[in-house]
Amino acid sequence: MSVTYREVKADILRQITRGELSPGSAMPNEVDLAASYGCSRATVNRAMRELAEDGIIERRRKAGTRVRRNPIRHVRMNIPIVGQEIEDLGAAYRYALVQCKAEPAPNWLRARMALKHDDRVLHLTCMHYADGAPYQHEDRWINLSALPEAEQTDFTNVGPNEWLVSTVPFTDAQISFHAVAANAAISDYLECTEGDALFQTERMTWLEGRTITFVQLTYRRGHRVTMQY
Repeated sequence: MSVTYREVKADILRQITRGELSPGSAMPNEVDLAASYGCSRATVNRAMRELAEDGIIERRRKAGTRVRRNPIRHVRMNIPIVGQEIEDLGAAYRYALVQCKAEPAPNWLRARMALKHDDRVLHLTCMHYADGAPYQHEDRWINLSALPEAEQTDFTNVGPNEWLVSTVPFTDAQISFHAVAANAAISDYLECTEGDALFQTERMTWLEGRTITFVQLTYRRGHRVTMQY
């Protein structure tokens, strides 16, 4: 029976965890590994590729492959649907559209989303409530050059995030986390005191290199995010 890439990967991991391959040490090349395991080079290549994706080894062209001194742990996140998130907490969900307006992209947003000078965006402001209390303030821009159908969509009853998730896939995403001070507008929406420290995320998504949307999500005081890796 031929050796599988999973077996190759597991054996290399065993050598690393036992110290037989120490942090920073050079790995044998794929040809030599294939010969030692009695398998094809393609099998070894897949095992090494997954180890690199898992942050265990580092592969550099011309420099070879080494065991990472500090393994990288990758966090995988789903794009959450806030209504489901609230209902999972056992609370009643309510959504409200505050503003929906198509407009030329402001200068700061053009730079942020890599838009052209004449690109237009759909600017939406939404509120999400849990048991009647403010939960999340959503400030979103959708690139109308990439998604012109968004301008004709009625967001009165369906939130833009839910619509985007069901309408268009994304190939890349960038998420940032911030502590922000509530300004006058946010404090009114989230029923807090101006200057209160709040949790905010910024998320931008792309489809094959083209920016789809940029959103700022600001949460009520006490919000917690938990991730596993």
